[in-house]
Amino acid sequence: MDPEGSRIQDDPDIKVLMAGSTLRKVKSRSWKKQRHFRLLEDGLTIWYKSRWAGKGHSTFSVTELEMVREGHQSEVLLSIAEEFPAALCFTLVFHGRQGNLDLVAESPEEAQAWIQGVRKLIHRAQTMDEKERLDQWVWDWFQKADKNKDGKMNFKEVRKLLKMMNIEMNEEHAFHLFTMADKSGTGSLEIEQFVHFYKILTQRDEVWKVFQDYSGDGEKLMLEELDNFLRIEQQTGERSAQHAQELIERYEPSETAKKQGAMTLDGFQMYLCSQDGSIFKPEHQGLYQDMSQPLSHYFISSSHNTYLLEDQLRGHSSLEAYIKALKRGCRCVEVDSWDGNDGEPVVYHGHTLTSKILFRDIMSTLKEYAFKASDFPVILSLENHCGVEQQTVMAQHLRQILGDTLLTTLVDGQVPLQLPSPQELRGKILLKAKKIGGLEGCVDETLTDEISDEEEMPNGDPESPPAEDPLAECPNNKKSKSKLSRELSDLVVYCKSVHFHGFEHSRLHAKCYEMSSFSESKAKKLAKESGRDFVQYNTRQLSRIYPSGFRTDSSNYNPQDMWSVGCQIVALNFQTAGLEMDLNDGLFRQNNCCGYVLKPEFMTDGNAQFSPEKPDERQGYRPLRLSIQVISGQQLPKVNQKEGSIVDPLVRVEIYGVPQDQAKDETSHINNNGFNPVWNETLNFVITTPELALVRFVVEDYDKASRNDFIGQFTLPFKCIQAGYRHIHLLSRDGTAIPPSSLFVNISISELS
Repeated sequence: MDPEGSRIQDDPDIKVLMAGSTLRKVKSRSWKKQRHFRLLEDGLTIWYKSRWAGKGHSTFSVTELEMVREGHQSEVLLSIAEEFPAALCFTLVFHGRQGNLDLVAESPEEAQAWIQGVRKLIHRAQTMDEKERLDQWVWDWFQKADKNKDGKMNFKEVRKLLKMMNIEMNEEHAFHLFTMADKSGTGSLEIEQFVHFYKILTQRDEVWKVFQDYSGDGEKLMLEELDNFLRIEQQTGERSAQHAQELIERYEPSETAKKQGAMTLDGFQMYLCSQDGSIFKPEHQGLYQDMSQPLSHYFISSSHNTYLLEDQLRGHSSLEAYIKALKRGCRCVEVDSWDGNDGEPVVYHGHTLTSKILFRDIMSTLKEYAFKASDFPVILSLENHCGVEQQTVMAQHLRQILGDTLLTTLVDGQVPLQLPSPQELRGKILLKAKKIGGLEGCVDETLTDEISDEEEMPNGDPESPPAEDPLAECPNNKKSKSKLSRELSDLVVYCKSVHFHGFEHSRLHAKCYEMSSFSESKAKKLAKESGRDFVQYNTRQLSRIYPSGFRTDSSNYNPQDMWSVGCQIVALNFQTAGLEMDLNDGLFRQNNCCGYVLKPEFMTDGNAQFSPEKPDERQGYRPLRLSIQVISGQQLPKVNQKEGSIVDPLVRVEIYGVPQDQAKDETSHINNNGFNPVWNETLNFVITTPELALVRFVVEDYDKASRNDFIGQFTLPFKCIQAGYRHIHLLSRDGTAIPPSSLFVNISISELS
C-alpha cells in the first residue's frame, strides 16, 4: 500500500527521479563532485551518494524543501556560469536555516525532469491533509523498519520499530498488540495490518474521555452534543451550532455519521489535531489588523547584520542570508557598506574576516525578494562607511536597480506631522541613513554628524558615542568625520538617522521622520530608568535596537524587553536559532506573517501614560488568569539517534512580557516515553498585561546529570490563544514544523477575581 496510490509514480518526470540520475553537487568554484541522486519508493525521500564511496549515503525528505530555483539562481551557480549553462543548473532550497543544494544535470532534459518533478513532489507534500500526512508517516516507518524489504514485519522488527519511534513498552504488552493486529496469524504484519497495529498503539484514551463526557451513547456526538462541547469547552460563543455543522463536514470520515449530522471518535480526534483544533486563533492568522496607522505604531520584524549566515568575525557574507530573512517576513534589513577596490562598494562586517559581497548584488536580491512574503514596506538600514564617491555609486545603484520600488518622494507632497502608514507604503523600500538637512529644506553641502550609526565596538567605551552639538544638523561646523554625498542624502525620506539627545530634547525638537539607533544595553537602561518616556517617544518616532558589539558569536538579546517600551525595530541575528528568534517568530506569526504587528492602544496614544514597570497604573488595567492543563504529548522526535535511547520528556511553559509577567513553570518528567506521554498537570499564571505577553511551550528531554536536551517548542502571542482543548504543533529549534509531534492541552483564561 502506497498511501498515494500509483498516480504520482506514473508521472514521466517522477519516473526519471525514481530511476535516478548522476548530478554534480556544487559547493564552490573548485568543489564540484558527481553524486548519484534518486527518489525512493515512498515518493518522499531523496537519496544520494558518491559514486565511489562505500556504504555512505545521505537522504532528505521532500517535506524539508521549500522550492526549486531554475538556472543560475544562487551565488555558487553564478560563479560557475561560464562552465555550465543555465539550462543544466538548478537549486534545491530548504526550509529554515539549512543550506541550499546547488546541482548541475548532464542534459537540459534531465534538469527539467528534476526541476518539474521535485516541484510536483513539494506541491503534493504541501497539499496533503492531516489524514494523508499521518498515513504517509506510518508508511515511512514501515519502510524504515522492514529491514529485509519483504513487505512484512515480524515481531522482532516491530520491537526495533517501537524503539525507533520513541516507545518503551514491555515485551508482553507489545506482543499482545502484535497478535491483535496479526489477524491472519502468520507471525508477521503486512502494511494494512501494520496500520491497524499503529491505530491500536495510538488510541488516545485522553481524547476518548473528553468524547465520552459529551456523547450520550458513547459512540458518536450528535450535532447538539458537539455544539455543547464547542460552547462549554471551546468557548466558541454564539456561532457554535453552525461551527459544529462545518466541523462535521470537514473532519468526519464516515459518510453514515455525516448523513446523521454526527461525529465519531475518529472525526473528533481529527478535528482536535487540525488547524481548527490548534491553539492559534484562526482569525488572527490572516491579516486582521488596521494597517493605516503611522509606521511608529507597529512592531516591525527586523534583522541585524543581515548579510551574515554565521558569526560576526569570520562568518560567510551571503545574498542567501537576505533571501532567508525576507522570506521569514523580515521588514528591516541591514547593509554595512565599505569602499571596494574597483570603485564598487562592498558589504561585510568591517575590520573582521567576514567575506565581502557587492552592494549592487544585494540591491538586485532585494528587488527580487523584498515583497514575496509580504507587500508591506521594507526599511533598508544603511550602515555607511564609504567615502563620498562610492556613496554616489550606491545612490546610483539604489535608483537604477530598485527603480520605483525605492521611495524617494513624500507620499502626499506634504511635510509630515506623523509617519505614513504601512498601507500607504505598500510595495516600497525606504532608505534609512543620514541626511543633509531635513524635509523642510534646511540645506548645506556638508554633514557634520558621524555617518555610521553603530558606534559600539568591543574596544574603547562601547556605549558613549562622541558628544554632538544638537544644532549640528545645519551649520558650517567642520568637525565632521566624513562628508555625505548629496545624491545618497536625497534618497532618505522618512527614516533620517540622528543621534539621540534625550527624551526631553526629542519632545521639544524632534521631527517624526528622525530616528535613532540604540545598543541593547543603552535601550535596556533607558527602559528601566524612564520606561514611560520611552513608550511616549515611540508613539511618534521610530527607534532601532541592535545587539551589543560583544556578541561576536551572533547570539541575541531578549527582544521582549524592547517591545515592552514600544521600540519598533528590534534587530536580531536572524541566522541564530534559539529562544530570542522563537519570540520574534511568535510575535510575527499573527497578521498573515506580514512583518508588522500593531502595538496595543495604550502604546500608540500620544498621551500614553504606560510604564512596563508599573502595569497596574494604566487605564483599562485588567489582569487575567491563564490556566494550562498539560494533558499529553504525541510522537515527540528522538533527541539522541542512538538505537535504544528514548526520551524522558517534560513540558515547560514560559511567559514573556512586562517584567512582572515574566514567569515559567514545568511539569514533572515522564520516564522513557516520547510516543504518547501523559502528564495531566496544571500550570497557573497571572498576566497583568495580556496585550504584550508571549507564551512559549517548550518540550525537553530530562537529564539529571546535565542540561536537558531541547525537543521542540511553539511560541505565540497570549492574545492569539484559543481556550479549550487544543493541540500545539511543535517546531524544531530552527522554527520548522516537525509533524506529527504535538502537545494536547486544555486552556482556560479568566478574569482575576
